[in-house]
Amino acid sequence: MSDSDEVKRALVQAADAARFAPSIHNTQPWRWVVREGRLELFGVSERQLREQDPEGRMLLLSCGTALHHAQVALEAEGWRHEVDRPAGEPLAVVRPVEQVPARPEATRHFQMLQVRRTDRRTVTDERVPEDTLRHLVKVVEESGARLHVLGRDQVLALAVAVDRAQHAEAHDDRLAAETATWVGGERPDGTGIPASALPEEVPLTTVAERDFQAKGTLAAGDGHDRAAVYAVLYGDGDGAEDWLRAGEALSRLWLAATEQAVSLLPLSSPVEIPFTRQTLRRMLGDVGFPYLAVRLGTLDPAHSAPPKTPRLPAGQVIDIIPG
Repeated sequence: MSDSDEVKRALVQAADAARFAPSIHNTQPWRWVVREGRLELFGVSERQLREQDPEGRMLLLSCGTALHHAQVALEAEGWRHEVDRPAGEPLAVVRPVEQVPARPEATRHFQMLQVRRTDRRTVTDERVPEDTLRHLVKVVEESGARLHVLGRDQVLALAVAVDRAQHAEAHDDRLAAETATWVGGERPDGTGIPASALPEEVPLTTVAERDFQAKGTLAAGDGHDRAAVYAVLYGDGDGAEDWLRAGEALSRLWLAATEQAVSLLPLSSPVEIPFTRQTLRRMLGDVGFPYLAVRLGTLDPAHSAPPKTPRLPAGQVIDIIPG
């Protein structure tokens, strides 16, 4: 096999691994193009939530998680690489530089990519250790973003913001109809959130989880998430590249949390509504732009992981250009 064939094989494998990245409502709004010596990432407007995400911020964040997953796959194979994030399309271009022995931590990160889940059930009453929280904060900072851990009063303010955001969205018929097309049922087309990944009822938690108005099959769990930690992922900028990088930071945070047996649940509703997003900005002292709120908690060892959500086949999200 020639060097160029080896590079192409690595890029195809990276794009394939990126299919398992988390995305808003599991829309998987990305497309990869494998060309000679490079991997290009594009957003797919057909899988954008037009009502919920008209500005495409969550699309960009979702594409950022996929971009980081692709990098994790390359690093697990020992490929050093460069990433360009040009303004416009493609959103990013990944170029392998050289292959070296894979680092053990790169292999662990790839393993976390394969076991990561979005678990909407309640977490246990065991708090996340402080040293683990500090590690997760550092991981985000190393990604170029920041993670603000909320104090008790701010958690209550977040609960109010989430409630207001979800009330506003619940009374938008077009948004409700859009959500219904992506959530519930068996999802045979390979996208969306199936009933098997949803609780039977919305858990009674301090900060409300999104009510998809779709019945799930998972037991919600006991408790009220009293020991859960809430935080806001944020950064200095609010442009397209900033949201893409926010997705990369989220992916890195999520994999690091998974490695520490910490459950991460993204809460996007307070960022989707302008007036509740402003509430999050005030929590940050108006020094940054919030991208997402997250819940962190200790997993219940008695609970098996929820089933994997469906994914589009590789042929629908990866184009290989001969050459």
